Amino acid sequence: MVNDILYKTIRALLLSLFSYMLLRTFLHRPLIPKARFAQMTAHLANGAGNGSSNDGSAGVVIGDLPKSNTFTSSLPPDPEFKTPSASHKAPREDLGPRMVKGALYTFVRPEETSDPELLGISPAALRDIGIRSGEENTSEFKSLAAGNKIYWDPSTEKGIYPWAQCYGGYQFGSWAGQLGDGRAISLFESTNPSTKTRYEIQLKGAGKTPYSRFADGKAVLRSSIREFIVSEALNALRIPSTRALSLTLAPNSRVRRERIEPGAIVARFAQSWLRIGTFDILRARGDRKLIRTLATYVAENVYQGWTSLPSILPEPASSTSSSTLHPSRNVPPENTEGEPPGEENRFARLYREIARRNAFTVAYWQAYGFTNGVLNTDNTSLLGLSLDFGPFAFLDNFDPSYTPNHDDHALRYSYRNQPSIIWWNLVRLGESFGELIGAGAKVDDEQFVDKGVAKDFAPELIKRAETIIERVGEEYKAIFLAEYTRLMRKRFGLTSEDPKDFDNLFSEALDMMEALELDFSHFFRRLCDVTVSDLETDDQRKKMAGKFFHAEGVTGLGNNEENARTKIAVWLGKWRTRVLEDWGEDGDAQREMEMKKGNPKFIPRSWVLDELIQRVEHGGERKVIDQVMEMALNPFKDEWNTGDRQQEERFCGDVPRQNRQMMCSCSS
Repeated sequence: MVNDILYKTIRALLLSLFSYMLLRTFLHRPLIPKARFAQMTAHLANGAGNGSSNDGSAGVVIGDLPKSNTFTSSLPPDPEFKTPSASHKAPREDLGPRMVKGALYTFVRPEETSDPELLGISPAALRDIGIRSGEENTSEFKSLAAGNKIYWDPSTEKGIYPWAQCYGGYQFGSWAGQLGDGRAISLFESTNPSTKTRYEIQLKGAGKTPYSRFADGKAVLRSSIREFIVSEALNALRIPSTRALSLTLAPNSRVRRERIEPGAIVARFAQSWLRIGTFDILRARGDRKLIRTLATYVAENVYQGWTSLPSILPEPASSTSSSTLHPSRNVPPENTEGEPPGEENRFARLYREIARRNAFTVAYWQAYGFTNGVLNTDNTSLLGLSLDFGPFAFLDNFDPSYTPNHDDHALRYSYRNQPSIIWWNLVRLGESFGELIGAGAKVDDEQFVDKGVAKDFAPELIKRAETIIERVGEEYKAIFLAEYTRLMRKRFGLTSEDPKDFDNLFSEALDMMEALELDFSHFFRRLCDVTVSDLETDDQRKKMAGKFFHAEGVTGLGNNEENARTKIAVWLGKWRTRVLEDWGEDGDAQREMEMKKGNPKFIPRSWVLDELIQRVEHGGERKVIDQVMEMALNPFKDEWNTGDRQQEERFCGDVPRQNRQMMCSCSS
């Protein structure tokens, strides 16, 4: 009973803490319009890469790729089907859907796909996994990508049997209960022979699992194309993300959504598919033993061990502090650091690392205008990866209130709210970790491990958990702000740090883009080749302002061409001054080159993906998939080798007015 009361007490404290942090932020917001940038960053929460490599190795055939099943060999299986054999011999309908308790996965095989057609692959994904180029043309690869081959032999019961994960989640702020991999099935873990990076290879749309609830376990071609492209596009933009290896059409699978649609399967991969929702379901069920087991697994198998986690910060978190941005590590796992009431044990260090990585990723989203659309806790990665793509979109016009999810009437998951929503999700994780981080130095005491929290220890534990989570919130905010500022400085072509840039340059640019309805991505790319000599006089700056308008001219409520040119000209004058400080009179060529490395010419906008879907699904085209993937994998180029230069420029050009700020549903 003490543990149940403790969970409720911690939850109440953390909810109060979260509300306090938001209130404090809102009360300190300046009311002047140019504070738009500060508003977005203030209401918050660093980071890791996403496993990309350019090692140049030739790769191996898929059969020779080193494979493992660390996840299923380390964590408890579904008690109804404890072995691969038990699952394999069972009729599929016996596997579920149903509730699964005391487990983190169920052994389940993909459903077979008849007459599959491989529509596309990502060459970058092949390289990063360690598969040789050309392997996609083999029958083994195609069978694997379609769910028709697994690396387990029923006659010998040897090999690796596929599985689906169990997790829960908060959806739109409300507890949704057991969710899980309802249509995603992991085949195996692979290790790149050259880089030694391990990935979990998974099929999405591979059939029913115990976690399918009332769904069919399928994915439609429409959403599969979107995920296939955006996964690789985000990675190419250096945004931490899960990845996509291949897209397979299931021509005989007719899937009912708002209409009958063709089915498809995406072979995707990530260093881990674990998410905050994995801990949510365990906390909701009061399974404190499994929370500890899973947290230990995450530290030792998802991260690089306990000693890879950050040491306690020697001073309050700050976006300009080296100790915050680059904390020391290599703390022995048994060590507790700090003074009462905020001593940090190894589980506190793990919680901090998860928060830091998510702060890093959301900073990239905001800097590049990516809006996930449905940031539930089951869509928030423990590795800080962009995860599970439904109604996502990149911004067209800069509109902080934009959400691509047409079911999000309250704008909970709008672009503006993403930093605070990720912190909200991390507070939910803090609830799950509360007992472990609150225990401090007693986390390994036999009585605590076996029997739980003694009544007289509960107040101390709660106070410590509250102190640590509040401190992690400040660290999250500092990491986000530091990384976002660094990225924006790069996008604006600046090399030096000037605190005034935050308000005078960045914030004013965003306010101007919003007021004039300017395209977010185009603004930065078009700014790259503007030279300081083009901006010497006010007349020159006003003339140059037209470069940033839409094809139809000036838009936005109350705007006309004269005031629009004046607004942009004033800002360009400030930008020119900073560029001269950093690059001098003769640095334009080098600056343009550096700016183009951080400002993509191509992003997979909603209208481009919509056209791609129509041409593939209804027009029977196939080549266009490879063409768009080529552009997505090389977003910073000026041109590509797709064989259709006109199409390249059209996909990178002005967004048709009727197609701006498109929205879509979660149905996929």
